[in-house]
Amino acid sequence: MLYLCRRLLRRRGQELPPILLEYLLIRNMIDKQQITDAANAAIEGTELFLVDVSVSADNRVVVEIDSADGVDIDQCVSLSHAIREAVDPEKEDYELEVGSVGLTTPFKVIEQYVKNIGNNVNVLTRDGRKLSGRLVEINTIDRRFTIETSVKVKEPGQKRPVEKQIPEEFAIDDCKSVTYAIDFK
Repeated sequence: MLYLCRRLLRRRGQELPPILLEYLLIRNMIDKQQITDAANAAIEGTELFLVDVSVSADNRVVVEIDSADGVDIDQCVSLSHAIREAVDPEKEDYELEVGSVGLTTPFKVIEQYVKNIGNNVNVLTRDGRKLSGRLVEINTIDRRFTIETSVKVKEPGQKRPVEKQIPEEFAIDDCKSVTYAIDFK
């Protein structure tokens, strides 16, 4: 309803008064937990997992999902219908978008780390270090992961440096972002 009121007023070249807008936003704000619960119930028993649910001030709901095998459009449509059945758009005025998580977006849930074991990732630590390497292990209990980075090391008796794979372990909470490394080779 708020969305329709704003569109109608904009067509007339008018805006909602700020105090009325704030009242309507607070009154009509969709419950994020309600959407999350509906999405989790709909994907239970499937290979899909919920990555993120975001609700903007104007009730634009974005649900991001993923799976080890990727996400197709039919799965997004099915989840969208399930959420709309659980959270009636006639009672709660909202705009819903369901999609797969982007290839270059940072990992948000532990399942994304598990999905990408064996793939190259880019890591940005909280202390500003940037590393690239192959994700080799994830400890879901301690929330830690290990990557192997390539380092050139001068071996004794060798003329040229030799490339070695050195494992480095990180706590997920010590990283600003971890993303899938796209290789165009």
